[in-house]
Amino acid sequence: MSAAEHDLHAVLGSGPAGTALAQELARRGHAVRLVDRKADGPAVTGVERYAADVSTAEGARAAVAGAAVVYHCVNVGYHLQVEVMPRIQEAVLGAVEAGGARLVVLDTLYPYGETGGAVMTEDTPWKATTRKGRMRADLDEKYLAAHRAGRARVVLGRSADFVGPGVVNSTLGGAVFPGALTSGEILGLGDIDLPHSYTYIDDVAAGLATLGERPEGDGRVWHLPTAPALTTRQIHAMIEERVERPLSAMILDEARPFGPFDEAFMAEYAEMFYQHTEPQIVDSSAFEETFGVHHTPLTEALDATLAWYSEWLTRQ
Repeated sequence: MSAAEHDLHAVLGSGPAGTALAQELARRGHAVRLVDRKADGPAVTGVERYAADVSTAEGARAAVAGAAVVYHCVNVGYHLQVEVMPRIQEAVLGAVEAGGARLVVLDTLYPYGETGGAVMTEDTPWKATTRKGRMRADLDEKYLAAHRAGRARVVLGRSADFVGPGVVNSTLGGAVFPGALTSGEILGLGDIDLPHSYTYIDDVAAGLATLGERPEGDGRVWHLPTAPALTTRQIHAMIEERVERPLSAMILDEARPFGPFDEAFMAEYAEMFYQHTEPQIVDSSAFEETFGVHHTPLTEALDATLAWYSEWLTRQ
């Protein structure tokens, strides 16, 4: 094990992405601290849980103390994002600037805004017009400006919608897999005959861990490894084949409360619903060719996700 592998890697946020990332980093031999507000989640092998509120300067400094690399995977309630995410950025950036750690940020596709269905690469213009899209674009420019100014070493990894074990609050998560395994009734948003990229949660973890280990990628945005886009209807058919029962999709053609998506969430999601009325196609070839880390085939991702949901349902 190299000296670098002994360096502390601090993962901020213990949702599906942060937890998967902590597991991946531990598997790679790193010392890992997984930070959230309470540190009361289940034990993760090889990972230290740590409680801190990283929306405050004091909490962020404590969370990253001694870390060589910090991963920002923190998210908040959808209706709080525009208000709270900038505050978290300020605290986390200040902490890594003071401590000298590199910062790897888990990012979204929101800054691109509506693309008319064009394939999204790292060169796609940022044309967001929604509140949350403009907020994310502003955060990203501040991250990159801090890097250009030499105040911090920063890299951003962008992901499409998540899918995978532990991913519940996704359009290809709790709205689909439990129904597929039980009643056969599932939810689809918008036009499910449009191609739509989904990023496997283990590929999110592998991509972020690689950015944490490879500082030559710093100072820019990368698309994390993502399988070639299929239509959501095609993905539903792949799930149907695996569960060996016919699936019936309830289609929402607008953002309104249904199933796991409550009124508060859908009221905020309405401005982002364009993601389901035009193709969402992510090209991650730049990352895959540069770092040699490739996406998981969607067949394998669906198999792993269905296995996880089968166990999850027995615990409900």
